[in-house]
Amino acid sequence: MTNLNNIYIIGAGAIGKALAVFLNRAGKNVTLVRGSVNDGSASTEAITVEVRGNTFTENIPVVTLNALATLDGLIIICTKSFGNEALAATLQTKSVTSPIVLLQNGLGIETPFLHFPQLFRCVLFVTSQTTSGIVRFKPVAPCPVGLVQGDERLLKEITHIMSTADFSFIPEHQIKRNVWSKAIINTVFNSICPLLETDNGVFHREETALRLARGIIYTCVAIAERDGVQLEANEVEANLLRISKASDQQLISTLQDIQKGRQTEIDTLNFAIARVAGSNFADDVREVLLLGELIKLKATLHHQVGAIS
Repeated sequence: MTNLNNIYIIGAGAIGKALAVFLNRAGKNVTLVRGSVNDGSASTEAITVEVRGNTFTENIPVVTLNALATLDGLIIICTKSFGNEALAATLQTKSVTSPIVLLQNGLGIETPFLHFPQLFRCVLFVTSQTTSGIVRFKPVAPCPVGLVQGDERLLKEITHIMSTADFSFIPEHQIKRNVWSKAIINTVFNSICPLLETDNGVFHREETALRLARGIIYTCVAIAERDGVQLEANEVEANLLRISKASDQQLISTLQDIQKGRQTEIDTLNFAIARVAGSNFADDVREVLLLGELIKLKATLHHQVGAIS
């Protein structure tokens, strides 16, 4: 039997670090695994998280994947979704049978992991940003976790193990609806905020920005319906505004990635929604695709300027 009290968090970004700190403070046996480095190194890192006006620092063991012969415990993946195929292939070489929970944005991100027997999908309602060496974490609502495949009886136990006062999770038996709703919200944030080079709070502060968001929401809700998911545009908009207010002055991950010259997750947002729409509805998603192309171009140009300088 897998020892679920051993928790491996793959991805040492702002979400992974915050989760590691909260779980470590709760007495869990946590190992933070770097998802983009695989040099076999191991160390202990003092990680500081700021949440709700409080600051915590915990010493967290940090390793790379090839330093681990096996992963006997709960595996939580917080890496960028564009690396999922390579990560899934690496985990397969380690004969992983432990439950895997994906804490990632986008549609279809679970596909590379479908050969693992216990697979769960989380929808994040938090924001996290590292500035001046401190992870600034803002919870918006409990994060739903649902079963993709495997034993649904594990769902309640896993959400209980992962939950802390500052980063909480709840079981969700209709996770596909949550995935679509959040993917639409992320498409709005990750398209408009980077192009405007502004923070998440723009939608509750600026009516023009909200009108742009509303157009994307209505388009994507119609596409979700073709995928068998019924959503209310007003409900999606209300959740977008709730996140906008809760993460005012915080930068969306795509803007952070562009500023640091890193690859973005726009393929699992705008372009994934367009793939669901298909060629028969290409006109319906023209604006969503255009925004995605602009984000890709902005990331490319920023990377080129950085390389030249």
